[in-house]
This record gives sequence, C-alpha cells and structure tokens, in this order.
Amino acid sequence: MAILNSNQIRELEKQYRVNLINSLIGFKPANLVGTISEDGLTNLCIISSAFHMGSNPPLFGMVIRPERENNDTLKNIQSVGQYTLNNVSPDWYRKAHQTSASYPSGHSEFKECNLPEFYLEGFKAPFVETSTIKIGLELREIIDIKANGTTIVIGEVLHLSIDEAFIGDDGFIDHESAKTITVAGLDAYYQTNFLGRLSYAKPGIEPQNI
Repeated sequence: MAILNSNQIRELEKQYRVNLINSLIGFKPANLVGTISEDGLTNLCIISSAFHMGSNPPLFGMVIRPERENNDTLKNIQSVGQYTLNNVSPDWYRKAHQTSASYPSGHSEFKECNLPEFYLEGFKAPFVETSTIKIGLELREIIDIKANGTTIVIGEVLHLSIDEAFIGDDGFIDHESAKTITVAGLDAYYQTNFLGRLSYAKPGIEPQNI
C-alpha cells in the first residue's frame, strides 16, 4: 500500500502528481459549459467540477481554473450573466474532450469541434443540440478562492431541456437512459451502470431498494 505525506506529494514529478490528484476523488460529471459574449461569439468548454448546491432555489456551482488571457468562459459569464451546462454522450465524447484545447480567444469551440448550437427563446447562452440534458443558468455569485486562485461560479437554473422519458414519476433523472457519461482525472471517460436506488436512511433501519 502506498502511503504518501504532503512533502512526498509535492516532490512527485509534475505530470504524475497532476494525474494522481485529479483522478483521486473518482468519477465526476462531464459537462460542457456553453457561453456567449456580448458581441455574439460563442464558447464551449468541458468541465468536471459542476456540483449541486440546493433545490430551492435550484443552484449549481462549478469551479473554473485560474483566470487566463483566453478564459472566454469566465469573461462571457461575467459580462452576459447566463450560461449552460450540457451532458456528454458516448457517441461524441471525443468532440467534447477536444473543447479543452487552447483555441485562440474568439474562436468558437462549437464550430472548431463540430458541435451544433441550440437556443431557447429569451435565453442568450447556447446549448449543445446533441446533449440529452440541457440546463440553462443565470449567474448568482462568483467566489474567488484564495487557496489556489480558482473561481467558483454559482448559477440558478432557469431552464431545463430534457426528454420526459428520462424523468421518473418522483422526478428522479435516469442518467443511464440519457446516456450521460462520467470522467475521472482529465482524460478518462466512463459509461455508467445502475446499481439501485435506496430508501431514505434512518437510524436502526436497513435501507431498502426503491
């Protein structure tokens, strides 16, 4: 068994350390963030940092890397105030991965990676047409993290675009049927296998399948 302390982790070769720490937490959601500039230039990038923050109001957060010269995603969200989260499917995950390439500012990853745009009336930011789950969000808060220079973007869900066949009677979304994939680390993609849903946990009562 490998046991590493903080000093040993810091001394690891850079790319080894990056792969180790990025994959350490396990499977994460793969989402494409769609944005648009005030001039109408679209942008698309893949992230694995989206997380649920609450259901009333419906809030999601995501972590954006330290601001860079060509960080159009963060700039667009700050200026326009709207953005989208779109799930990724096995049929086109390679195109989704390619959006992480460092294209020059002003070049649309939608076009560069051959992913079609989709719009809802009255909502500015572009969705990914081929995504089976599309979420339209409006910016609510931006938090700068001093520890490593990253930024947490918090948005409220304004729109959902999803096939009703993927939504259960109790509102639960069947991501396996929607063909949502996950990611580990920066470059390893996985399909999901449903194990089961369990009843609400209570002390002294064994969870039951629901």
